[in-house]
Amino acid sequence: MLATKVKTKDETKKVLAKAKQGNFKSLGHAGAAIRLTAKRSIRKRKKASPEGQPPSTRRGQLRGAIMFDVEKQKGLVVIGPDHSKVGASGSAHEHGGRYKRQRYPKRPFMGPALEKTQDRLPKLWAGSVKA
Repeated sequence: MLATKVKTKDETKKVLAKAKQGNFKSLGHAGAAIRLTAKRSIRKRKKASPEGQPPSTRRGQLRGAIMFDVEKQKGLVVIGPDHSKVGASGSAHEHGGRYKRQRYPKRPFMGPALEKTQDRLPKLWAGSVKA
């Protein structure tokens, strides 16, 4: 007959904390990547861009207003133009609509930025949980 003793240690809380920490960091990287792609798609020029293309900017305000923030408690990232800097013009460009008595055609820039970076996003989480 053979007898063995085994000791186990429950480190579930430690693993969950590391996973949460890794997710927070990866969400930040994802937000930064999508933000950078969106900013680069907006060209600085005087003429308006054609419908369906990312908008143009004369002074760079829309490009400079694109921000991201990671909400640690909810585990999500919010990316888009800061309303306090450019008002609702970002939404008018993205979805089409009215802003300051003018009609804006659809000139999406955030949706295409997500689509462009979508393939790279899973790699940001790879190896994010480390002991």
